[in-house]
Amino acid sequence: MNKKNKGRKFSRKIGPRKALLRVLVNNFLRDEKIKTTEAKAKELRSIAEKMITRAKKINLANRRILVQELTPTLTKKIVSDIAPRYVDRQGGYTRIIKLGPRNSDGAKMVIIELVK
Repeated sequence: MNKKNKGRKFSRKIGPRKALLRVLVNNFLRDEKIKTTEAKAKELRSIAEKMITRAKKINLANRRILVQELTPTLTKKIVSDIAPRYVDRQGGYTRIIKLGPRNSDGAKMVIIELVK
């Protein structure tokens, strides 16, 4: 019976999958733009947008959650630089631009970036 399982597995177990997504989120928020596969970008989008929303309404609980997931420097960056840009925006902080297939294995490649 399908219990409304959400998210992609990426052919990985739980630990490596969480590590992959944590690294993707950290790199994405550090550079504000990365090139990755379409499936990873779609999964990354939901995580990054939730973090930006938390940073917009910052309090002690939200700051602690962000520190668990991000490095201390990135937590400072998202709270002081990224979140204030989107105060008037209700969501949709990221943009996915399709590039085409990767030469080696044909995976769909995209660029995911923060909307200005």
